[in-house]
Amino acid sequence: MTSQSEHGLLATSRYVPRLRLERSDIYAQHRWMAPGLRSLAKGQRAMANWDEDAVTMAVEACRLALPVLDGQPVSALTLASTSLPFAERINAGIVASALGLQAATTVQDVASSARAATTALIHALQQADAATPAGLIVAAERRTAKPASPQEMLQGDGAASAVVGTGLAIATLVGAHSEYADFVDHFRETGQDYDYGWEERWTREEGYLKIAVNTLKTCLARHQVSALDIAHFVMPATLPKVNEVVAKRLGIASTAVETVLSDTVGDIGCAQPLAMLDAALRRAQPGALILLAAFGNGCDALLLRRTGVPCPGQEPAPGKSETSYLKYLAFSGQLSLEWGMRAEMDNKTALTAAWRDHARVAHFEGGQCTQCATIQFPGSRICVNPDCRAQDTQTPISLADAPARVLSHTSDFLAYTPHPPFQFGHIDFDAGGRVLMEFTDTDQEELQPGLPVRMVYRVKEYDPKRGFRRYFWKATPVRSIV
Repeated sequence: MTSQSEHGLLATSRYVPRLRLERSDIYAQHRWMAPGLRSLAKGQRAMANWDEDAVTMAVEACRLALPVLDGQPVSALTLASTSLPFAERINAGIVASALGLQAATTVQDVASSARAATTALIHALQQADAATPAGLIVAAERRTAKPASPQEMLQGDGAASAVVGTGLAIATLVGAHSEYADFVDHFRETGQDYDYGWEERWTREEGYLKIAVNTLKTCLARHQVSALDIAHFVMPATLPKVNEVVAKRLGIASTAVETVLSDTVGDIGCAQPLAMLDAALRRAQPGALILLAAFGNGCDALLLRRTGVPCPGQEPAPGKSETSYLKYLAFSGQLSLEWGMRAEMDNKTALTAAWRDHARVAHFEGGQCTQCATIQFPGSRICVNPDCRAQDTQTPISLADAPARVLSHTSDFLAYTPHPPFQFGHIDFDAGGRVLMEFTDTDQEELQPGLPVRMVYRVKEYDPKRGFRRYFWKATPVRSIV
């Protein structure tokens, strides 16, 4: 294994929601009017929980990749998505706050394209400045597809990230090439919920087999790389066999074509290139050449070389099968249910109070007494330790990554939640601190005192009257990752 410091990819990761909706159950609800969907009714698609969106999934993907920096600063964070929750608010700033990044971190949102993330990745990799701290590119999607459409079957929810900087790189940039083309295979007007797609054959013949092939050929020729030397060809495409046909046109071996993760996840939009790249890097041998392509209003092409540094992190957990199509419609906001008077509440957020309490909410910040080391949440001027009770001795400490266990739990079927029952309880943190908080992604029967849990950043409440959502941390069981 090499220990040489290089500029390149320091880490990649991908996050997939726990729930995996069975495509056969989607088809079962639509076969009376759309029998043609039967050919797509295989496997599963990733399904976000009601309290997940592009922001929360981006936070999780970043948390999986950031440990490689070992506390070193991040110079910039770019969030790519076509399904950002806020049209006028820097969504990347919400992610940066949850991660506890420095206020001087440059944050930006990029959108409107399936290759938004790869364009940002090319730019970051080409800035080979050893003096600049690492940059973070993350892409996340929670798109809504019209019921009974092929997109409902093919799409999925998820996120992926990449850390770029100077250090023990897992891959380095050989070269890149991009071409722009106002080729519209699908579109969504501002304010609309669903994409409008054009004919698949035209997209394949005029788009992938001309625009993408020409871009990739130019990239290989410009950097004097033979197609036969490509060990891993990574190109997201929902059209069947397009990857194989493009590879054949380029002269890339069929064995180099990477799978598109469609069986259990689906197409996760502009996060798909980074997710497939993460999977390819974990399989690639030292020295292997990886060709990454992203198609959308043109094409991005990146040539990367795998180093001998092991990929940090692990593969996503398998997930849990979900068979309720109605639950999916409710979680994605396409089905309005009658929840009764218990749901009739005004969730107006006082933005002034939210700002004053920003650190506690965004990064789960409590306080630790400098005299007795007692940790408490929330922090206060007085230490809660009865043997200490010191005043103004607390320093901020985040509990977001602190190990914890269930002390007590309650399942409430009367309180309103979009996914009943409402589950909450007391959490004891191993290093100290006890908090009453909500559980998420939790099966009712698995909650037991002593169960190890970890913190996840989720939507706490929606304010439908004003179009605002509040975020906070919740507890979820620690599950093994394979």
